[in-house]
Amino acid sequence: SQKYTAIGMLGKATDTLDATGKVTEEKPYDQVTKGDLENVLQKFTGHIMQVPPLYSALKKDGERLSTLMKRGEAVEAKPARPVRVYSLSLQHFQPPLFTLDVECGGGFYVRSLVSDIGKELSTCATMQELTRTKQGPFTLEEHALHEDKWTIDEIARSLEHCTSLLPREPSHKKLKTDHPGETAVICE
Repeated sequence: SQKYTAIGMLGKATDTLDATGKVTEEKPYDQVTKGDLENVLQKFTGHIMQVPPLYSALKKDGERLSTLMKRGEAVEAKPARPVRVYSLSLQHFQPPLFTLDVECGGGFYVRSLVSDIGKELSTCATMQELTRTKQGPFTLEEHALHEDKWTIDEIARSLEHCTSLLPREPSHKKLKTDHPGETAVICE
């Protein structure tokens, strides 16, 4: 699983669903209360269906959708797909900003979540900031090496600690090749 802290902004939507995009819509949000936001979060917990953003790493004909969008090519939205949200909580609400803690499975887009929350609240929303706080067994709090400890010895200690969390056996992945009927196997 992965954990994130996300800051969303009510009242604005962008083409990328985050602060880097062009504003595509603005709506009033002053009717939204903290209670409204907390109640809506329940709808986005557990096994849910989610439409991935157009600006994403998903591919069409071997190219990332985000690359096609940046070139100005027409891209159709991918269909909704099942994703898992293990936990979702509101940490802070000071309109128009709200802060969420999200724990989710792979293939989940926090940008889409923030946008969907805005729609559910009869307004719109875009993600302003995103911090990944956990990936698998690694957490930002326990495993990030702070800048004041960027020495050879501290880096070596950190690597030793982190590698102990990884599986001992290498994982094998089959990759498609350019030649039909052939597959390549890599060990990680």
